[in-house]
Amino acid sequence: MLIDSMYPKSFASDNHAGVHPAILEAMTAANVGDAPAYGDDNWTSAFEERIKQTFGPDADGFAMLNGAGANMVGLALMLGRYSAIICADSAHIATHEAGASERLLGVKLMTVPTEDGKLRPSDIKSRLGGLGNPHESQPAVVSISQTTELGTTYSPAEITALAETAHESGLRLHVDGARLANAAAYLGCDLKAITTDAGVDVFSFGGTKNGALAAEAVVVLDSSLAHAVPFLRRQSLQLASKMRFISAQLTALLTDDLWRRNAEHANAMATRLADGLVDIPGVSLAYPVQSNAVFATLPLPLAETLRQRYLFHYWDEAAGTVRWMTAFDTAPEHVDDFLVDIHKAAAV
Repeated sequence: MLIDSMYPKSFASDNHAGVHPAILEAMTAANVGDAPAYGDDNWTSAFEERIKQTFGPDADGFAMLNGAGANMVGLALMLGRYSAIICADSAHIATHEAGASERLLGVKLMTVPTEDGKLRPSDIKSRLGGLGNPHESQPAVVSISQTTELGTTYSPAEITALAETAHESGLRLHVDGARLANAAAYLGCDLKAITTDAGVDVFSFGGTKNGALAAEAVVVLDSSLAHAVPFLRRQSLQLASKMRFISAQLTALLTDDLWRRNAEHANAMATRLADGLVDIPGVSLAYPVQSNAVFATLPLPLAETLRQRYLFHYWDEAAGTVRWMTAFDTAPEHVDDFLVDIHKAAAV
């Protein structure tokens, strides 16, 4: 379905939002003259230095084209031919990447059912019974999403506990950070607190959902792995020839806390939306609002009435649960107009 003049602001995905003006300016500045291709340019050097300033001197950053590709490159660094990945059953790599992990990486996903999208140390331990058994795939990586696909957020302490549990068993910890900025904004911490300081080995840093055009990164904190990224990035079709335009976007996000300002605003709009639902009969929140996602359960006729005017998706149609996403450019009046229409439709 295409967005045109008949639709107001989309609440379907933060991918529907445009590009932040500061990021467009950074791309325009990079669009002057010629520059070496494939990352041998000054903009990529500046991005790589900014990664070290943000995540620590041992962090190595690599620009990528999209989130699924960043996940594949990051995970591939830590996997063998008979490896398995432990993840939540709702994880993006298990549900919305068309089986890329199994097809491209050739590994088994050991999924764990969760009520809130978050793994616990006990969940990791529950999948370690086959360690050393040649008849079973060998868990090598624990992968979590931050934020989760249910909009919930891991605290620094929770990530640290997962990292310690994984490392004690010889596994590494990967974070799908498509909305890492939203998590840090919700927690009121810096990005380093939920990655480097928490014991993460490899993670992706998402830009596209936070105001960028098409810009993601893989950040490697385990220095023994970084040497393989250039080869895996090329093999995984994630090496951009005109990389300066991706690097310029990521640097802009990591400059003057633009990532935080964008994420804080998106989160605030989600909270505004959730707060406006509390007095609507038949409408309830399915999960806590800890990011820029609102999961609401409502009667099917109400959902269908709203979908005649607004773009959004069902999360669990049988349960009547929908997902409403806000973005850096969601304005308070967008939310308020949406709430007015929800109230009107619910009163019919």
